[in-house]
Amino acid sequence: MCLKSENISFGYKRNNLILNNVNISLDSGEVLGLVGDSGSGKSTLCKILAGYENNYEGNVSIDGKEIPSKGYNPVQLVFQHPEKAVNPKWKMKDILNEGQNVSQNILDSFGIKKNWLNRWPNELSGGELQRFALARALGPKTKYLIADEITTMLDAITQAQIWNTVLDIVEEMSIGVLVVSHEKNLIKKLCHDVVYLGDINNV
Repeated sequence: MCLKSENISFGYKRNNLILNNVNISLDSGEVLGLVGDSGSGKSTLCKILAGYENNYEGNVSIDGKEIPSKGYNPVQLVFQHPEKAVNPKWKMKDILNEGQNVSQNILDSFGIKKNWLNRWPNELSGGELQRFALARALGPKTKYLIADEITTMLDAITQAQIWNTVLDIVEEMSIGVLVVSHEKNLIKKLCHDVVYLGDINNV
């Protein structure tokens, strides 16, 4: 199974493209790094791959088929700032099970404690919130995970714990992962291969 973006072009203004004819592919079970300068369009490409941004030219597909616009999206995107991706008026148990019921195994893997489930988002740390975001994203129907700077704001120990858990789960479930980071040592440690956005973006 392969997630492909073909000839992706995008600009906030018509004559000012930030992505131009970008082609990238991600296989099941592959951990691929994406590196680029700040403002180079990495996060925009992530949003396009995961269906958050639809105003682009080109095509995103899984095994040649368009990704369905309704129902569960097999391409899940986790952001750098988990506090911006949750409803502050919902308790964590409601946020967690918004799209599907998350298995106890996943919760245990991320070290999510039972008493966290009745808390509000503002009662948890960034690292705790990010564990929830990842647990919610790694459901049984997920085929690809787009990880956009997901541990940048966290301390080194929490970074290592989270990535070890993610890599164990995606290997078991044969999920393809796109790791977006400016930390080259992290990319080198985690990824099978690395793509430099400047090399594939014809701006």
